[in-house]
Amino acid sequence: METIIGKPGGDGADVVKDSDGANFEADVIKASLETPVIVDFWAPWCEPCKQLGPAIEKAVRAADGKVRLVKIDIDQNPEIAQAFRVQSIPAVFAFSKGQPVDGFVGAQTESQLKAFVARLTGETGPSPIDQALERAVSALEASDHGAASALFAQVLQNEPGNLAATAGLARCYIAAGEASRARELLDGVGEGDADKSEIKGARAALALAEEAAHGSGDVAGLEARVAADAADHQARYDLAVALAGAGRRDEAVEQLLEIVRRDRAWNDEAARKKLLELFEAFGPTDPLTLEARKKLSSLLFS
Repeated sequence: METIIGKPGGDGADVVKDSDGANFEADVIKASLETPVIVDFWAPWCEPCKQLGPAIEKAVRAADGKVRLVKIDIDQNPEIAQAFRVQSIPAVFAFSKGQPVDGFVGAQTESQLKAFVARLTGETGPSPIDQALERAVSALEASDHGAASALFAQVLQNEPGNLAATAGLARCYIAAGEASRARELLDGVGEGDADKSEIKGARAALALAEEAAHGSGDVAGLEARVAADAADHQARYDLAVALAGAGRRDEAVEQLLEIVRRDRAWNDEAARKKLLELFEAFGPTDPLTLEARKKLSSLLFS
């Protein structure tokens, strides 16, 4: 496939640096006369700083030299923190033309950091990475797993660790019946990102696929059992799992909703719990998730 994401012009090693009181004037004020400079006030004991630091470095490096990052340890440089009235960390200031122009305090999401950097560089449109991700997601939703896989892989080549691309590629592997490759990819995600929604959703989809593969996949036989005895909740539950594994999502959801409708407490609320697993696997904004959640709520609270 044609490469659609360009490689940065350099490795970005010189756009991130540590500074101190003696060099602040040169590293921040004077440097910002030519290129916007972001100052990250942090401390080794600050847990949120440990999360924000790598994330903001990643966003700055992705800007390909159009913005720089200077890190200030407030324990080693209290006079600078006092000068800027830093009362809580992480605290971030952006400088341009020698003056502070923007900033924030506390943790930020990846998209918020991208937007923060984009405001400084004047590039408010979607990046090539974001454009590739959008195309990849569209391809995945259209079940064009070959195109989606190639696009997600390109994103990861240019931005290793991108969670959306990691989760998307894992879903492509799952759809192709390559559960082991999906698990290997997801197992490589760091502990700090394991609870992110994209990764949890991909893991839920993987668990669903593995359950269907190791369970009873005889859809016709299970349908016959349910037809013969509508109160056979175990057969209906197994049928739902098999249908979900076969990609027949709507039918799987309806079977589980029927169990809840007939006996919501059956098997320690197994049907409700399985529905929640399906919602996580489908994604919170999937139309089927939104519709099924309404139906489930109606059953539970009627």
